[in-house]
Amino acid sequence: MSLPSVAVTLGDPAGIGPEIAVKALAELGDDSGAAFVLVGDSRVVAQAVRRFAPGLHVGQLTRQTLPGEPGVYVLDVPYVGAVGDSSLPVAGSAEVGRAAYDALEAATRLALDGRVGALVTGPLNKEALALAGHVGVGHTELLADLCGVPRSEVVMMLASDRLRVAHVSTHVPLRVAVDSLSSERIVTVGRLAAEATEAAIGRPPVVAVAGVNPHAGEGGLFGTEELEHIAPAVAELRTAGVNAVGPIPPDTVFARAVRGDFDAVVAMYHDQGHIPAKLLGFAETVNVTLGLPIVRVSVDHGTAYDIAWQGKADATNMGVALRYGLRAARAAHG
Repeated sequence: MSLPSVAVTLGDPAGIGPEIAVKALAELGDDSGAAFVLVGDSRVVAQAVRRFAPGLHVGQLTRQTLPGEPGVYVLDVPYVGAVGDSSLPVAGSAEVGRAAYDALEAATRLALDGRVGALVTGPLNKEALALAGHVGVGHTELLADLCGVPRSEVVMMLASDRLRVAHVSTHVPLRVAVDSLSSERIVTVGRLAAEATEAAIGRPPVVAVAGVNPHAGEGGLFGTEELEHIAPAVAELRTAGVNAVGPIPPDTVFARAVRGDFDAVVAMYHDQGHIPAKLLGFAETVNVTLGLPIVRVSVDHGTAYDIAWQGKADATNMGVALRYGLRAARAAHG
């Protein structure tokens, strides 16, 4: 990299991704000293700029060129449909699902090749992704596959200045999430959460491990997962040098973390971690993928098809994600 660079995927072109990307980049301004590479259909970018950020200048790149100076660029990854004032990408279609995947693949390659120091991803739609042939997965699983990392070794963390939550499972039914709990997976999540949190706060963190049952099982009265899987994982983490505590009842662990008792929380399933994180600070919380050989951060919301391309989307969360990615890119650049 000749300067700090961040790849930014548009996500689903029929969603709010293009709008929030150009709005957030326009708000970030020209004094960042970095290059931001929008990865997606150049016609979609041009239309988003014209509608939502007319003062934003966007240069062109090819897959063989690197940005030579700070600014915003686009790496064209074509979407097969028509794009124009009266013809926008079709929400929920296989075509937009394929476009989102192709952009993610191209941006991930930029990061793996060291051409950018961080990857920021716009939202995609899992139904459209499934129609394009990628069933039952989201960004986390796709990035693991693209980076050649076992899916069991990557972790979703929701992070803000007030709360960090790493998830043992994400996009699976609740019944599957509980049935598939294992000490091995909990240890992996706790270890990665501790490493990421220490890098963020500059000291060894206290990592709380949530229970999965009411009252953390109440000694086996309300379920045995804490006894069979969670408590042994906490013991193993402590043996490995992680200051882990738990299992902590899930109805108090997040309040205690916000109070300052813990620096990060390991949640057992998707909604257990997502609900408190989004309630506490929806716009300020970003999604960080741990365990990859690249830095990836994302907005923590969906495609919002109902307001897409109407100028109604709030770009605050994308701005937070861009600043997070920029810090990582600067660190990688040295």
